[in-house]
Amino acid sequence: MRRMWIIDFFFFLSLFNLISVLCYGEITTDFEPCITFFYAETIPQGISGDGYQALCQRYKNQYHFATLYDRNRRIPLFSAYILSPGGGPRPRKTNWMTDPRLSVNSNTGMEQKNPDQNVKDSQAVDEDYKNSGYTRGHLAPSGHQQTKENKEATFTLTNIVPQMEKFNNGPWNDLENKMAKRFKVCTSKMYVITGVMPYENNELMIKDRVTVPEYFWTASCCPTFEAGADQDYFPTYAAVGRNDPTSKDDIVKKNTKHGHDVKKMSLEDLEKILQNRLKMPKMSLFKNKCKENNSLFPFG
Repeated sequence: MRRMWIIDFFFFLSLFNLISVLCYGEITTDFEPCITFFYAETIPQGISGDGYQALCQRYKNQYHFATLYDRNRRIPLFSAYILSPGGGPRPRKTNWMTDPRLSVNSNTGMEQKNPDQNVKDSQAVDEDYKNSGYTRGHLAPSGHQQTKENKEATFTLTNIVPQMEKFNNGPWNDLENKMAKRFKVCTSKMYVITGVMPYENNELMIKDRVTVPEYFWTASCCPTFEAGADQDYFPTYAAVGRNDPTSKDDIVKKNTKHGHDVKKMSLEDLEKILQNRLKMPKMSLFKNKCKENNSLFPFG
């Protein structure tokens, strides 16, 4: 009887894995197709949760960045990319894209078609943001991308969260511009992970579908840089910004009237905040704290 139970269990497990592959296609439980967007080809350690889905962002048959998507909240938890700002302008006219791979077996990647109900059930769509009072906030911004296709690829709603306009166009935009300037003294690739923190309680939602994050956060890793570079920003840099101007001072102190303050901090401090907010036992955003010569103990 026990032997038959074990056989039935493994049959069920194999069937479950097969169904998962058929349902999700290139949407995987890991980032293997786009692992190069993470420093040392190592994904952040310690981030897991019900409904979190790895998504390799594919556009025009190429991978452009990686996203961990929160199906339950219909927003990305973070996007990871290699910062390499190009000289081209922000795309003038952009149709916001969705990704049918979150709902059906498909290899097409992002698309600009009108989403069907399956897509609407699986992710945010453009109509969610219309007249919502929130802008469409990029996690991987177009201004940090190199080519026209790289920039266009960021305009997928799987890379977007509800962001207050004064925060999006003010302090957070200033931070993104400063990060692009620091890239000039980085002599290696600069790896960036940008994400959000949900409210601890009483989460806000737009149209009872899409969760509004309380905070934005970002961390960068540049293992080699020019001599004389500001040591406060290399090899790692981290910051948290307040999306909600009425949030308490427990993470970011209020120093301005508009309340959308951004606080610079160490990578270790950011990891502790995320560990507490996301209720994770341990967390590491970059392998070995982005130190090339330290190959042991990935949690530092």
